[in-house]
Amino acid sequence: MSNNKAKEEENEDLGVKSLDKTLRPNKWSEYIGQDGIKKNVAILIKAAKERSQPPEHLLFYGPPGLGKTTLAILVAKEVGVGIKITSGPAIEKVGDLASILTNLSSGDILFIDEIHRLNKTIEEILYPAMESGVLDIIIGKGPSARTIQLELPPFTMVAATTRVASLSSPLRSRFSGGVHRLEFYNQEEIEKILKRSAKILGVKIDKDALEEISKRSRFTPRTANYFLKRCRDFAQINKKNLNKSVVKEALNLLEIDEHGLSAYDRRVLKILINKFNGGPVGLNTLAAAVSEEKQTIEEVHEPYLIQMGFLERTPRGRVATKKAYELLGLKFNEDKQKKLLK
Repeated sequence: MSNNKAKEEENEDLGVKSLDKTLRPNKWSEYIGQDGIKKNVAILIKAAKERSQPPEHLLFYGPPGLGKTTLAILVAKEVGVGIKITSGPAIEKVGDLASILTNLSSGDILFIDEIHRLNKTIEEILYPAMESGVLDIIIGKGPSARTIQLELPPFTMVAATTRVASLSSPLRSRFSGGVHRLEFYNQEEIEKILKRSAKILGVKIDKDALEEISKRSRFTPRTANYFLKRCRDFAQINKKNLNKSVVKEALNLLEIDEHGLSAYDRRVLKILINKFNGGPVGLNTLAAAVSEEKQTIEEVHEPYLIQMGFLERTPRGRVATKKAYELLGLKFNEDKQKKLLK
């Protein structure tokens, strides 16, 4: 099998097989939360449909698991067109992008996840494609090189990223339909999502048990659904009803505490406090100390630790808060912390 063919199939697999179809909302009204974004995008889609034009390009950003991919799929369903799903790392060469763009049908949605991981050459090819609907391809090298221009079918680019600051200003400006930040969900929204998921999965669960899962879900639907399925498995294997007590047992086994922190989250805080006196410490140094990639700490652990008030970002580095010391049962020396931050 050729590399291009393998990559094409990989892109298709990414779009079909990896989606948790059973729990994803199938229509706009089923998508819980992110009300401001939904209203703005609904207006964009309705206006575009009235003009018989594709909606303008959209960018969604925010921490993982908040529903960026789901929004893209719902946009396609609402418009009534097909969607091609790929990711930044999967588009390695200009030919990869050209193959995707030229195979789109008129009005289709192209969804690129992790768009911050596109290389600069690919990014520059995207500019005229997004702006003018053309694909500029250079053939040959040196003085004999020439550019051919391919007209593309009208399409809408929807992209997602966890690192919007990594996108170049020219690329961000091409998303004329809007750049939208997805916020963490509140507990009530997570409970609604869990009720819907439990019904789809055929899981009987007490109200108190749902509340316990939602409290520990990091305000994130993906995490909430993951915990629900693991608690279901635990109850099934142990022949127990899924009540609050069983949920606590299951989540304790997963080392998820009452704040929703994992063992790894607590390890980050412990090393920050014990090894670096609570900080400030640079991200690279902290990543090396906990034996983790910088990107994982920045994208997976930090957003929630900051949201919960256990961690702060300062110009000099990461700092553990008084709340983090209290969580770990350690004494907080305020005067010492002030001296370190000077």
